[in-house]
Amino acid sequence: MTDEHPPADTSLPAPETVAAVRAFNRFHTRFAGVLQPSYMDSGMGVTAARLLYEIAQAEAGVLASSLREHMGLDAGHASRIIAGFEKRGWIARGRGSDARQRPIALTPEGRAAFAAIDARTRADTAARVAGLDQGQQDDLVAALGQVRALLGDPIHSERDWSIRPFRIGDLALVASRQARLYETEYGWGRAMEVMQGEITTAFLRDFKPGREQAWIAERDGAMLGAVLLADAGDDVGQLRLLHVERAARGLGIGRALVDQCIGFARNAGYRAMMLWTQNVLTHARHLYESAGFTLSAQETHSLFGNEMMGERWILSLH
Repeated sequence: MTDEHPPADTSLPAPETVAAVRAFNRFHTRFAGVLQPSYMDSGMGVTAARLLYEIAQAEAGVLASSLREHMGLDAGHASRIIAGFEKRGWIARGRGSDARQRPIALTPEGRAAFAAIDARTRADTAARVAGLDQGQQDDLVAALGQVRALLGDPIHSERDWSIRPFRIGDLALVASRQARLYETEYGWGRAMEVMQGEITTAFLRDFKPGREQAWIAERDGAMLGAVLLADAGDDVGQLRLLHVERAARGLGIGRALVDQCIGFARNAGYRAMMLWTQNVLTHARHLYESAGFTLSAQETHSLFGNEMMGERWILSLH
């Protein structure tokens, strides 16, 4: 039910936030070997090794200008590294309209050099996380994905995220994330947190396989959004707890989650779907309307402190 486009927060970050990011950066430069003169004993610094990696990912070739823009490199520095690759016989230049538009691709020698560095990097990373059990590894993947999303690593398209059925532990996180989002964006406080917890607890306790389901939208283990479909009785399915994380809004994730619910409800044989939302959630309301829901009732309430208008929406599945 979260509005996908709330007012932007223009406040400055807390000093503690800045300090925490800087502390993480210091840790990561040590962890990743960024401070070493030779990355993974390759004879190259970390910038050159990363540049070789990016060239390897573009099998059809890539322009030097695109590499510089993607990595944020100084043009002269990048050109010197690329010239060094060419001198070693690691890259070849394809045809282009001029010297600046000739795509770069790895030669067999360059591919072998990259494979060796990549193998050492994988082995080093595997050794560093070998002491984590599977639950800890899952937590690490989700936390790193969340860091990337929060700090602006772009989600470019639908190919960058996926939707899956819920797993153990997911719904507690759904309740927590939504309670915090609603508090940050609308100030709805503990009453909303209580409601989220009651909904997810009842859903898990009374779960009806084949009639109910929950879905998580994610990228690299980080939750981007979620939704539940619950049995409301009288052959009606209820869409509940739809939300999309701030960093993932505008990508169609909300609509995909709603469509997932509608498709499941049709297959389960429900005659209709319903949902309850608030009139202030304008973008969510537009999403429901575009999916075919119609407003059926409105009622003023003060469940979350301030007076607001609650709305019930219906979708016939026949």
